[in-house]
Amino acid sequence: QVQLVESGGGLVQAGGSLRLSCTVSGIIFSISDMGWYRQAPGKQRELVARITTGGSTNYADSVKGRFTISRDNAKNTVYLQMSSLKPEDTAVYYCYTRGALTYWGQGTQVTVSS
Repeated sequence: QVQLVESGGGLVQAGGSLRLSCTVSGIIFSISDMGWYRQAPGKQRELVARITTGGSTNYADSVKGRFTISRDNAKNTVYLQMSSLKPEDTAVYYCYTRGALTYWGQGTQVTVSS
């Protein structure tokens, strides 16, 4: 059974930082691409960042220079370091893993106050 467990969300003031974590079990983590999406109220889910098995990364334009995605294959964990947070970053953040199939975490709320 594949499980993705996210943590690290919360309430932060604009300009602050948070680090999200997503620990995966039930798959061979090292051969799976990983990433984070987010969904704000009334908006479509959007890709925030992704990281391949080889460590290549992609970011949404809105978070470039502020967010950093990384992975620790020894811990089966992917991270999203978020800095210089803005109120428009407020959303539920979901991690995913993509191999032969795609699996999703339950989501973690990030709220940025102005």
